[in-house]
Amino acid sequence: MARSTKIERLTLYQSLLCPFCVKTRKALKSLGMKVAMKDVGLSGKVKQELIRGGGKGQVPCLRIERKGEPTKWLYESNDIIRYFKDRKANSL
Repeated sequence: MARSTKIERLTLYQSLLCPFCVKTRKALKSLGMKVAMKDVGLSGKVKQELIRGGGKGQVPCLRIERKGEPTKWLYESNDIIRYFKDRKANSL
């Protein structure tokens, strides 16, 4: 079965000073990928949103919302970067 490419919305939960978040943001920039970002360090509401949705307050975390599918919460900088590299490769 082919993987759905109908992405509704991507949001990266991150923190300005987190080294893994910095790594992820640099990779996104080098790939030319743009994504909405929410900083958990600036708002307790954003951190609670992350915990309620993803189950933990760890950053970086990519929220992936696809039409007709449950929301996926992808943790770990290397996994997030790999997701974007695959997504870019599939768009070529």
